[in-house]
Amino acid sequence: MAAALVAGLAAPASAQNFTTAAEIRPILEATRANWVAVREYDGRDLVYFTHLIAWRCGLTEVKFTINDASQIYVWPLEPCYEGTAQPNAIKAEEYLPYVELPLGAAQTIAVVMTLDDGSVLSGGYGRAAVLMP
Repeated sequence: MAAALVAGLAAPASAQNFTTAAEIRPILEATRANWVAVREYDGRDLVYFTHLIAWRCGLTEVKFTINDASQIYVWPLEPCYEGTAQPNAIKAEEYLPYVELPLGAAQTIAVVMTLDDGSVLSGGYGRAAVLMP
């Protein structure tokens, strides 16, 4: 009986790897409000980039500024593990998902991402909009 049920099912559609700009752009556009987060922890601001790290395959660069400063930082991206079942897996321990700042220092965060097709996505965030409870 189980074999008859399985035989009647259509084969599952092949899954996307989410490793190209075409595959991740719709996700990043739909989740723009989640690109960064700020957490007050142990007397510091932690500015998290976890969401971008999870969708890093298909990105070539992530830059950010804090408080509209002239200093532009480049976020180090963990490699994409192409050819594996989970190319977006977060494996490397040397890549922390956040930067530490003095408490209250992160008032605004601007992010600019370059995708592997050369296109650019950007967003700006005020502290209150991305502050974690």
